Amino acid sequence: MSHEMSASGDDIQALEHVKQAQARLRAELGKIVIGQVEVIDQLLMAILSQGHCLLEGVPGLAKTLMVSTLSKALQLKFRRIQFTPDLMPADITGTEVLQEDKSTGHREFRFLEGPVFSNIVLADEINRTPPKTQAALLEAMQERQVTIGGQRRSLPAPFFVLATQNPIEQEGTYSLPEAQQDRFMFKVFVKYPSYDEEYRIAESTTSDTRVEVSEVLSAEEILRLQQLVRRVPVPPHVIHYALRLVRATRIHEGEGVPEFMKESVSWGAGPRAMQYLLLGGKARAVLDGRFFVTTEDVKSVALPVLRHRVITNFAAESAGLTPDKVISRLVDELPARHPNDEIPPAAARAFAAAGQI
Repeated sequence: MSHEMSASGDDIQALEHVKQAQARLRAELGKIVIGQVEVIDQLLMAILSQGHCLLEGVPGLAKTLMVSTLSKALQLKFRRIQFTPDLMPADITGTEVLQEDKSTGHREFRFLEGPVFSNIVLADEINRTPPKTQAALLEAMQERQVTIGGQRRSLPAPFFVLATQNPIEQEGTYSLPEAQQDRFMFKVFVKYPSYDEEYRIAESTTSDTRVEVSEVLSAEEILRLQQLVRRVPVPPHVIHYALRLVRATRIHEGEGVPEFMKESVSWGAGPRAMQYLLLGGKARAVLDGRFFVTTEDVKSVALPVLRHRVITNFAAESAGLTPDKVISRLVDELPARHPNDEIPPAAARAFAAAGQI
């Protein structure tokens, strides 16, 4: 049976709905945001995978505008948090305040929700606030909840954190700890627009034209599509490929690590990278109208998944080798298939021990 036939009638209908929705989203966002199609697609993949994104780009590239426009098209509640050196954890999560009922004189604590209680949270310039406040997002990103006064409070669903950081201005900033970076599914580079795109930006933003963005998907539809992504099957050989790709970054493992990786990398990616490679591949397949994942899907998300998880050493930095260059070479040189990729590794070892392979 083909991979395409494994989808139910409802799933096939949902796949077509996703393709149409993606085209409409691109059209709606294109009214406000010129270009950045690849960035928008990666944001959609992250949302469908229930992941978070870290955006890096210089000021003025419409990162905030892109996210706020996306939230309107998706009918989601959007809040923006400007990270500053004096921002406190309670400014993000919320706090309990003592209130008095004037008619009865009764006093009680009441919880005031912070901006994290939204569907899309934009953490603007996240590296401009101390680690203590950065860490306030960790529980929210991983557990979809916050703990205030010993009480757990669930966040609304869907929940998506988008953080931005400026790559050129480092004065007064605090580097994100590796543990927090690992919580982000993608690290996305927002690049300068092309000449034609910048011409359109100049033309559209200096006129008095007002553009309204239409709603494309609701929160309930997004939750159903997130479940659809989880149901997409992944063939064993694609899982094997994702595993080999991640494990090839771990120079201390000594298992299938290319020599150029040992020369260029000081630390590799953890198991969460493998999970996000597969989830990103599933989301890409769904956006493409397919109910199966290929190694090409995994390759296409390798850079945004791995670039903030693979740490290059001094020798690589001296030679001008960025994590992107190292990962791109690994993707180009790593074989997509091995002879035993159609069966799980435990079964393969059993067959090998019995002399059957």
